[in-house]
Formats: sequence, C-alpha cells, structure tokens
Amino acid sequence: MWIWIILGIIVLILLWIVGVYNGLVKSRMKVKNAWSQIDVQLQRRFDLIPNLVETVKGYMKHEESTLTKVTELRSSWANATGVKEKAELDNALSGALKTIMAVSENYPELKANENFLKLQDELNNTENKLSFSRQFYNDTATMYNTKLEVVPSNIIASIFHFTAEELFKVDSEEARKNVKVDFGN
Repeated sequence: MWIWIILGIIVLILLWIVGVYNGLVKSRMKVKNAWSQIDVQLQRRFDLIPNLVETVKGYMKHEESTLTKVTELRSSWANATGVKEKAELDNALSGALKTIMAVSENYPELKANENFLKLQDELNNTENKLSFSRQFYNDTATMYNTKLEVVPSNIIASIFHFTAEELFKVDSEEARKNVKVDFGN
C-alpha cells in the first residue's frame, strides 16, 4: 500500500516538473516570437530607408552627413546580433530619422513631394508598430524572467539552465531627448 502512495507522489512530482518545464519553454518561445515581431518591423523600416534617402538627397544637400549616417546604420543592421546590439542600432537610427524629419520642415518642396509624404507616413506607421512591438516584447520578457525568479519555477529553471532575456531599452540619454535642429550656426 505504501509503495503505491510513494509511487503516486513521485508521479505527481514528475508531472509537476514536466508542467513547469513546459510552461518555461512556452514562455521562452513567446519571448522569441515577440522579438521576431520587433525584428520584422525594424527590417521594414530599414527597407524603407533607401527610398527615403533617395527622395531626400536632392533637396537636402546640406544634410549629407545625416544621410550617410542613416545609410551606414542600415548596413550595420545586417551584421547585428542580439537584442542589445540591435537596440543600439535602432536608437541611433531613430535619432537620425528624427533629424531628417525635423530638417525636412525647412524644405517646402520636399514637404510637398508626394513620395516623401508617402514614405513619411509609412515610417510613422512603422514607428508606431515598433513602439507596440517593443512594449509587447518587454512585457513578454518580463513575464518570462519573473517565472525564472519566483519559487518554485526558479528551481526547475536553474536545473534546466533557463536564462533571463534582455529587455529592449534605451541606453543613452541622448536617444531619449527630442532632436534639436539649429540652423543659426
């Protein structure tokens, strides 16, 4: 009789371990999916950039360094790996794109250009999607990371070497600021 009780307890413990393990795997997969959604939106933005640069080039001769920086950042994207590196590139690119949009205010012909207006609208839509995707990723990663920290799932997580996921964040104070354009100099 006692042997059946002990076997029953062992089976329940094994089922619990499998359930917690599967829950951790599902959470990790949700985090990876959330990251891929950011990746898709970032790629979309990077695909729009050559068209934006070509449209803007003819109007913004004085902003060649900004356009060059945007092109270089886009090229760096292909070699980027991991959340941190892509987040840094994303932050740098966001700043450069803000500068282009701010400077475009001083070029009435550019502001009236149909291609530029379409690209600007597409970039704005993509930025909104990126913002939502970043928030979703961070929420998903936080839920997963919490599972890694709380008892009793932290025991299973440590046994099976689950590691915390990095959050998508702005590391530099400069990226948090609004772009200031000064033509007085």
